[in-house]
Amino acid sequence: MVLCLNKCVVASSIFLLASVATAQPPSQSMSANDLVRAVVNNELIAQDGNHNRWMYRVNREEQGTTTTREVVQAVEGSLDRVVAIDGRALNPREQWQEKQRIASFIKNPVQQQRVEQTKRKDAEQCRAFFKMFPNALIFSYAGREGDLIKLNYRPNPGFQPPTREARVFHDMEGEMWVHAAQRRLVRIRGQLTEDVKFAGGLLGHLEKGGHFEVQQRELSPGQWSLTFMEVEMKGKALFFKTIAVKQKEHRTDFRPVPKTLTLAEAAGMLTSDVLLAKR
Repeated sequence: MVLCLNKCVVASSIFLLASVATAQPPSQSMSANDLVRAVVNNELIAQDGNHNRWMYRVNREEQGTTTTREVVQAVEGSLDRVVAIDGRALNPREQWQEKQRIASFIKNPVQQQRVEQTKRKDAEQCRAFFKMFPNALIFSYAGREGDLIKLNYRPNPGFQPPTREARVFHDMEGEMWVHAAQRRLVRIRGQLTEDVKFAGGLLGHLEKGGHFEVQQRELSPGQWSLTFMEVEMKGKALFFKTIAVKQKEHRTDFRPVPKTLTLAEAAGMLTSDVLLAKR
């Protein structure tokens, strides 16, 4: 349950390529929830038509370890290579192991298909989760910050969650920032105000105080991407197993790559030279 929320929070932040030509600043008569509906609709539509590819660097903090990776987006999916752990560049043997891992993946269509199927399933679940935002939450205007409109949100008591995961909406509140002219989701953060119990607690719960934050920025005119994500959730799963998600991710150094880039070509980009971690 926590992992599903984690994935959906991340995924909901990358549906960001709406049509600038049709985007207009919200009128004074537009309700905050209607503005959010417009943003969600634009982002979902644009996601389907987005074919831009990027190479970028990811610093991910998880379970006390920071891993630095170079990521390349290809037509068939993303490929990555670890270049540093806790700020230490990989030694020659570790670099060789990474190259072997990438080469093995490129030669294994079954593994590629399995990874793609998992990503597709996650994306479908997260699209459904993201679509619930305007109905599951009550938004209100909270001011302007330059080009951004700030919105506060709180649970909608009339919302009937269709899934277990959607029950988090009943106890989540926070803030959202939207680009006024382009109607893009720029930043969202929230926290659980109460414990979220599943099946009365029999199937587990998420603890009060769990929080998340996601940020995006415009990489080039009309091209937006996730640049920061932080999730921290704790709780209990079935049979009283303790669960915890604590993850922070920064994405930097975005560089465009060809829209037709294949996995094999992406592998060549990652393994042709030694990639050194920035200090």
